[in-house]
Amino acid sequence: MNFNKESVLDVICVGRATVDIYSKDIGLLEEANNFAKYLGGSPGNTAVAMAKQGLKVGVITKVSNDGMGRFVRNYLKSQDIDVSNVFTDKEGHLTAITIGEILDGGKCSCIMYRSNCADLYLSPEEISEDFIKKSKAVLISGTSFSHSPAREACLKIIDIAKRFGVKVIFDPDYRDGTWDNQEECFTYLSLAAKLSDIVISTNDEMQILYRGLNRQDNYSKDFVAKILLDAGVSIVNIKDGSKGATIFTIASKIDCPCYSIPGVLKTFGAGDSYAAGFVAELIENGDVEMASKRGAASAAITIKGHSCSEASPTLEEVKEFMKTHELNNK
Repeated sequence: MNFNKESVLDVICVGRATVDIYSKDIGLLEEANNFAKYLGGSPGNTAVAMAKQGLKVGVITKVSNDGMGRFVRNYLKSQDIDVSNVFTDKEGHLTAITIGEILDGGKCSCIMYRSNCADLYLSPEEISEDFIKKSKAVLISGTSFSHSPAREACLKIIDIAKRFGVKVIFDPDYRDGTWDNQEECFTYLSLAAKLSDIVISTNDEMQILYRGLNRQDNYSKDFVAKILLDAGVSIVNIKDGSKGATIFTIASKIDCPCYSIPGVLKTFGAGDSYAAGFVAELIENGDVEMASKRGAASAAITIKGHSCSEASPTLEEVKEFMKTHELNNK
């Protein structure tokens, strides 16, 4: 895959940049008394993880006109991320919040507060053609397709990207309860996937995409990948937790194992960190298999930390990890 090497930015991440509030007490949420606040939201986390691995990153989102919104903007800026297209909502919509519960053994769960949140009010009128076309790629979150006007804003971003040779990366970022109905979910996630150059998805999310693409129940990774590749997608990356990832291109199918490590604290942020490492390696060297290894290493480091954003590793940490750990090839 050829990225425009002359672009000022490497990637622009589009969608939810929100606030995570995670319990510092290991155990049930109702018994927790101590919490930590972090930047959250899949596109926000991925942007931070990419920046920490050396990419030049921008973000397009909308935040609330309050302390939470300012926290998001300030944290992104502190990571040397371009926040010129992080807009402030003037209508009173709030920045979304995720409350996280962390249990023993790496188990975790969360409650998402996203009703009428600010990032869903990103409008097409706020999208800058000049900003989009100065990047090598845009990474768009499927959550932004759940409601208007963010849905139309993302479609405009894809249109601009295609006209100027900017690669479109799509992460379905499916979150239960964030869609009004399943039919809209199937329709818009599958549409966005078909319009993309790269799709990075969990196996569960890919089954949701498949319902929109084929309206059948005979799901298989190979079948859904073929549908997307036939539609013009160049790389289909299907993550499957501890089983690793399977990556499809027109020319190949690659099974990529993950790293098995002790001391996992939580699984929050693994997918975002994986995407950051995967995309960074693709942009820098174009090697799909190595990109998956770098993504897997990034994820393995992140799940040992308490947050998603702050726990994501630097490039030096990823390189050292890959030197000292072996992939689980079982």
